[in-house]
Amino acid sequence: MQTCLTMHLITMKLPVRFAIGLLLIWMSGAAHAVSAAQDEINHLLDFVARSECKFNRNGSWVDAREARRHLQKKYTYLAKRDLAPDAERFIARAASESSMSGQPYRVQCSDREVILSATWLSNELLRFRKEQGKTDQVR
Repeated sequence: MQTCLTMHLITMKLPVRFAIGLLLIWMSGAAHAVSAAQDEINHLLDFVARSECKFNRNGSWVDAREARRHLQKKYTYLAKRDLAPDAERFIARAASESSMSGQPYRVQCSDREVILSATWLSNELLRFRKEQGKTDQVR
């Protein structure tokens, strides 16, 4: 009788161990995905700051550093609520338009024409992913 009980406990533990192992593997993959998304968002924020472009927000032009500060504040707010888990949603929810007025953000670099910040940042994300060899993530 004790042998049967011992075998039952051992076999009960194997599926639990297997499930825990799968959970740990999944969590590791999820952590890597979060890290990759965070790297992309940080790259985009730094790209804004280094750009020397002007940014139009609600009708006012600001420099690149101010634009980065503003986008960082919006991203921090969204990240606390898990509303910007990847670079695409960061662009869509934080870097495309004013959450107050709904007006799109615009960018002007040097003497080039003014473009939507969503287009500008999406193009940079595509370029960054290609550079990183992540062409499978380009959407």
